[in-house]
Amino acid sequence: MPLLVVGISVLVLLLLMTRLRLNGFAALLLVAVGVALVQGIPVATIPDVLSEGIGDQIGDTMLTIGLGAMVGRVMGDAGAAQRIAGKLLDAFGPRWVQVAMVVTSMLIGVTMFYEVAFVIIVPIAFTLVRVTGAKLLWVGLPMSIALSTMHSFLPPHPGPTAVAATFHASVGLTLFYGLFVAVPAGALIALAWPRLPFVARMTPAIPKGLVSEREFTDEEMPGLGWSLFVAMFPVVLIVAAAVTDMAASGEGPFLHVVAFAGSAPIALLLTLCLAVWVFGPRIGRSLSEVGASCGSAAQAMAMILLVIGAGGAFKNVLVEGGISDYIKDVTDGWSISPIVLAWLVAVILRIALGSATVAVVTASGVALPLLAGSGVHPEVMVLAVACGSIAFSHVNDPGFWLFKEYFNLSVIEAIKVRTSYTTVLAVLGLGGVLAVEWVLDALSL
Repeated sequence: MPLLVVGISVLVLLLLMTRLRLNGFAALLLVAVGVALVQGIPVATIPDVLSEGIGDQIGDTMLTIGLGAMVGRVMGDAGAAQRIAGKLLDAFGPRWVQVAMVVTSMLIGVTMFYEVAFVIIVPIAFTLVRVTGAKLLWVGLPMSIALSTMHSFLPPHPGPTAVAATFHASVGLTLFYGLFVAVPAGALIALAWPRLPFVARMTPAIPKGLVSEREFTDEEMPGLGWSLFVAMFPVVLIVAAAVTDMAASGEGPFLHVVAFAGSAPIALLLTLCLAVWVFGPRIGRSLSEVGASCGSAAQAMAMILLVIGAGGAFKNVLVEGGISDYIKDVTDGWSISPIVLAWLVAVILRIALGSATVAVVTASGVALPLLAGSGVHPEVMVLAVACGSIAFSHVNDPGFWLFKEYFNLSVIEAIKVRTSYTTVLAVLGLGGVLAVEWVLDALSL
């Protein structure tokens, strides 16, 4: 049974990494090969399946994570991250530092990919940890939870946008309704999870090389205006591209330029060029110093990217092994509420495959025939699928490894924290979606 294969593969992976202490990159590849053999993928094609999975995953993440890490390190080594962190503390106070992270993350995360927003904001979180003496998860976990919620629940992120097209739903209405679900659910979990005893007992240190450990004086730090300008520059570019794409129709040179500049890799590349000048020659730092900051960030990211790539290989083996098709066939005959079915199929696919994108696309295909004549608003169906796709992030999800490595957690600790919060978010999201449908039905009477 395919789902049994998935379960056993996850247990073997945990055994390799926890008991045998095998490197995550090697362990993921070994398990991926084993699953490929069990699922009947031809031996001769297994290397290609692994390479394709690694290539797809690294192609999606290397540029954004790598460039984002360099921008963050350049800002950190110049004191810009400390300047922003200090102003957040002044505005919210040490007691409300978590609220500051949630508000910042939700505002930035509405339009930015989880990975992109993560690597932009995490240097500020690290600096807040150092300045306040708070625990890393106390400050960083609210940021990650808020970003996860925005990325998974709302368009214009890829998953919800693709499902909106399948259901012929309004992207604008989906975003509007989704905010009533995502904001309260995300804020509740973001503020509650660091306070849970099993999370509070974890005391990971900030990973080496990802942030400057120097304490700057007020005179040494760049001004707040320049610091915020560089930090928000990619956000503005990406938001402008997303808004233009939703509001404009047709083609033209201007639209192509906006789309080009607003793509995540280009936006971050332009930001890095800006940061090199703003926090380099403009304030008297040599280009060799700025280059050293970029090099330090690249070295620190090397193993993270390898593990994320291997996670992509594992995911691709599960897809190529026919597990998503099996789940679709099994759930086709279920006669339950279209909203619950769409959510449940997305959850099962997310657990089995790890890929939120594959989960939402497949789940929408299963639920689409049920939408006609059901009376359910298509925007609500989009949200149901999107909420299900966040559930149960674990070792076959590349985002799990990004979270684990940046917060310096063991595999078991990452499962306890990330897997639990993503699952509770999915359940709360389903409750919110059902409530939205009830309100819409009541208003239409």
